[in-house]
Amino acid sequence: MTAPEGERKRARVVVADDQTVVREGIVMLLGLLPGLEVVGAAGDGEEAVRLVGELAPDVVLMDLRMPRCDGVEATRRIRSEYPGTQVVVLTTFADDESLFAALRAGARGYLTKDAGGEEIVRAVQNVLSGEAGLAPGIQLRLLEKLSQAEVRTTAAPPEPPDGLTTRESEVLVLIGEGLSNQEIARKLHVSTATVKTHINNLFAKTGLKDRAQAVRYAYGKGMVRPRAE
Repeated sequence: MTAPEGERKRARVVVADDQTVVREGIVMLLGLLPGLEVVGAAGDGEEAVRLVGELAPDVVLMDLRMPRCDGVEATRRIRSEYPGTQVVVLTTFADDESLFAALRAGARGYLTKDAGGEEIVRAVQNVLSGEAGLAPGIQLRLLEKLSQAEVRTTAAPPEPPDGLTTRESEVLVLIGEGLSNQEIARKLHVSTATVKTHINNLFAKTGLKDRAQAVRYAYGKGMVRPRAE
């Protein structure tokens, strides 16, 4: 028998956003919505992971752009260490790179910060029932992106050299293009520590000693091409 509306268990939510005004505004809004209970608020990804470990919420509403540990990395850690907690990304940036990075990290829902109360409640309910909680506009971009990816995969991509993984190859290409570790981290939506790990791994596999050698290697393998003047 289904419990009456008033007797259903309220979804326990943690809000993670580095902007105090935004975070407090979201907490205040959620406090007015039926079926939701805010049990904690975090100012960055590290604190979000810690609160999930302490409070075991049902859902985290996760901003992506945060210091120390960004939302994508925090999502990856939460889904790995606390699989009973779902993540719904709540962000100003509705760009495809952020969307796919968050989904790859394990997020089940994605909303922009201008989402209304009903939309937030629906997204939380959807992820808790095993469905994807994606805003309609995000769903359309996801389908378009998948269609583009399907077209691109008709031609098999070249194998990365020297046993590099796809992500290590991506990092190497970005090194070849002159990006710093911090810029690579922002580009791939991972932490700088993760970037350093990839660099150490690809250096070990290729026998490279420094970034200058990495740049020459990337150009020599045709992974990066000189820009036309």
